Amino acid sequence: MTTWTAPVVDRQHKAKAGDERTMLESLLDYHRATLLTKCAGLTADQLKQHATDPSSMSLLGLIRHLTEVERGWFRRGAAHEDLDMFYCSEANPDGDFDDVGDADAEADYANHLAELDKVRAVAAGLSLNQTFTRNDTTFNVRWVYLHLIEEYASHNGHADLLRERIDGVTGE
Repeated sequence: MTTWTAPVVDRQHKAKAGDERTMLESLLDYHRATLLTKCAGLTADQLKQHATDPSSMSLLGLIRHLTEVERGWFRRGAAHEDLDMFYCSEANPDGDFDDVGDADAEADYANHLAELDKVRAVAAGLSLNQTFTRNDTTFNVRWVYLHLIEEYASHNGHADLLRERIDGVTGE
């Protein structure tokens, strides 16, 4: 039996010029790929390794968390799709991080990629100016792109430290 490892990712350089949507999509896709680059070549067990006690943060937890974030903001929020979350619930709000011990890393990784495809398809049909309300606050799709870029950028810093702790690999 072979052990699954996270695949190598072809991370494209971000666009240096273009219209607003092109720039937002390019930068978000770059950050999405950066997270997966930090995971490339690691086994399921390595992806599940926590940063340090008492933190439950792990690379797999980050993948699961960002799957939830993408789904929550683009599909559930902006597109008004009636969907449950994958890993979290009101009773278990941190399930994306806390429940990785028994998780199927390969399935969660595939789920992340599938969710990104669905998010991209939904987002392509939304105007950047389209608004929606969440918790009594109005957002537009432009804000969602910017928030996701911010979210990935922050977590990619965490991912870099996690990866370095696992096997010493660092990088951009």
